[in-house]
Amino acid sequence: MAATQAYIDLLRHGDIGNAERYCGSSDHALTEAGWQQMWRRVERAPRRWQHIITSPLIRCAHFAQALAERCAIPLTQDARIQEIHFGEWEGRTAAELMRIDADALARFWQNPLENPPPQAEHLLDFKARVLAAWQDIQAQFAGQNVLLITHGGVMRVLLCHIRQQPLERLLEFDVPYAAMHAVEAKWHENGCQLTLKSDNSA
Repeated sequence: MAATQAYIDLLRHGDIGNAERYCGSSDHALTEAGWQQMWRRVERAPRRWQHIITSPLIRCAHFAQALAERCAIPLTQDARIQEIHFGEWEGRTAAELMRIDADALARFWQNPLENPPPQAEHLLDFKARVLAAWQDIQAQFAGQNVLLITHGGVMRVLLCHIRQQPLERLLEFDVPYAAMHAVEAKWHENGCQLTLKSDNSA
């Protein structure tokens, strides 16, 4: 069987006016600048998508709905690609956490796998749900160009997976607002081969 080739493009949401806070599962809307960042990014994309899959959090879902309506593209929400929950750190800034527990924050930055925030979703659980969604997307949309509108943490997990890097290194990946990564997917009888083709930001 000949290989079937397509792209799964990963797009992070735009600015939400809370750049210094751990927003995680908190449902913040895009700012006007965030909307503009995302429109500029998709308008520069080199291909048309057959399907859009979005996180249900409104900073992703509202733009996904607008894009789907403008371009007449089918849209699906998948809660498995929403951002990690930061537990007691939700809504706090790094500066606040430095005052409260600087050692905990330093340990998290050094190794987020071994040092999660209090009451947070564990990184291994986060990885499991993201990769479960990723496998289902590859199976369901084989041969189609797909756009995933999601979050920085989700994209870092996927970049670690595709680049075969240990999960402890996910914070080393820079994923700015409206960053897009193009993943070439080739489906064949033995599964799906993934290749990261670009690393572009707005």
